[in-house]
Amino acid sequence: MAKIPLHCGITLRLYREQKVFGPGVAQLLETVRQTHSLRAAAMRLDMAYSKAWKLIQTAEKGLGYALLVTAVGGRQGGGATLTPQAEDLLIRFRAFEQECKQAMDRAYQRYFIEP
Repeated sequence: MAKIPLHCGITLRLYREQKVFGPGVAQLLETVRQTHSLRAAAMRLDMAYSKAWKLIQTAEKGLGYALLVTAVGGRQGGGATLTPQAEDLLIRFRAFEQECKQAMDRAYQRYFIEP
């Protein structure tokens, strides 16, 4: 049986009193950006629409600003787009996440890779 090599991982989240934002909400927003719909994004991520909506509401409450602009359905159909603040947050969060992972990889090399 082949031994799985030792490796590390990190998951970043932003907090106030409680968790406000993390990779799950980021992925949800990125999927809304692609599908132009919270319902379609939830379906694509195999998530209940009610859970997706609750994640967005919790994040918005903690952040203090809206993440989505929504349009009610009807003949033309509803939809959702990201607010400029949400777009900015995603850019900053993904950059922060990448920088932290690079720092973690350097530290891992220093402490766990044998010369």
